[in-house]
Amino acid sequence: MFDKKLLRLFAAISGAVILASCADPLAPSHSAPTDVAASQNSGSGKLGSTVASATDAAQLELRAVWWSSNHKNLRVSKTIGPAGGVISIPETGLTMQFPAGSLRSPLTITVTADDKYVAYKMDPAGTQFLKDVTVTQSLRVTTLSGSPLRNQLYAAYIADDNIKLSGKVPVIEIEPSKTILSPSSGLPEAQVWIIRHFSRYMLASG
Repeated sequence: MFDKKLLRLFAAISGAVILASCADPLAPSHSAPTDVAASQNSGSGKLGSTVASATDAAQLELRAVWWSSNHKNLRVSKTIGPAGGVISIPETGLTMQFPAGSLRSPLTITVTADDKYVAYKMDPAGTQFLKDVTVTQSLRVTTLSGSPLRNQLYAAYIADDNIKLSGKVPVIEIEPSKTILSPSSGLPEAQVWIIRHFSRYMLASG
C-alpha cells in the first residue's frame, strides 16, 4: 500500500514537471509589455497573445499596416545614456522605453517614421542593446482604428532600408509582440513589442 502511494505521488510530480516544460517558450520572461500597455491605456487595456518567433517569418504573408493619414518628414533624435530614457513621436503614437543598462555609454538615437506605412527607420543602424527595449505603437492613428482585427498583427524587422513596403514585404524576423485590446469594446488599441537591435521595423498584418 505504501509503495502504491509513493508511485502515485511520483506520477503526479512527474506530470507537473512535464506540463511546466511545455510552457510557451516564446512568451517574454519579463513584464515590460504589460506595464507599458497599462501606462498607455490608463491601466485598463487587455492584452492579446504573444506571436510567432523569428523562424516563422519566411512562412508569413506580411503586409505593412497603413497610417490613417500620411506623415511626412516626421523624425525625432534624442541622446539615451546608461540610465535609460524614453523616445516618442506623438503624431504617430510611438513610444520607445529604454531601460537602465540597455546602453553602456550615451548614444544619439534617431527614429524616422515612414510616410504611408506604420514603419520606422531607427539609427544608428546595427546598434545592439544590452536589455530589451519596449516599443508601444498606438493604433488610433492607423487604418486599424475602430475595427476588430481581421488578421493577427506582427512586429517585423526589415534588414534592408531600401525595401519597398507596398505589397508583400520580405522580413528577417518577427519580434515578441502583444496586442492591447480595449476592455469595454474589445477593439485593438495598441501593439507592444520588444527589440534588441536597430534598423527598420514595421507593424504588419498577416
